[in-house]
Amino acid sequence: MLLPPGSAEPLESIMQAEVNGKIIELSEAGWLENLSEWSEALAYEIAKNEKVELTPEHWDIINEARHFFEENGKVCEPRAFSKIMKKKYGKDRSDSRYLYSLFPYGLVKSANKIAGLPRPKGCS
Repeated sequence: MLLPPGSAEPLESIMQAEVNGKIIELSEAGWLENLSEWSEALAYEIAKNEKVELTPEHWDIINEARHFFEENGKVCEPRAFSKIMKKKYGKDRSDSRYLYSLFPYGLVKSANKIAGLPRPKGCS
């Protein structure tokens, strides 16, 4: 459940998430503050706020985004990410229309946030 600090009631503005009894700090925009605290359970909580119901297709994107970050130390740019997805999953699961169908706010803002990755510069 997403909660503002010191409150038992969820609000629109995310500042913390409670996962398995542990409070996890988030920025006001819902980005994970300590990347090492990411978990699949936290991803489900962040996804709820992003109005995304996670499916296996969402997890493919989340896992690819996390893998790229772990290998390169930065989030992947959308165009490069589409190429990675095309190579691994084919044309139908790689274009921006497909990505936006799963993550309405886009790869950079929504998928990376759910994946627990750092907020890219210039992204709210």
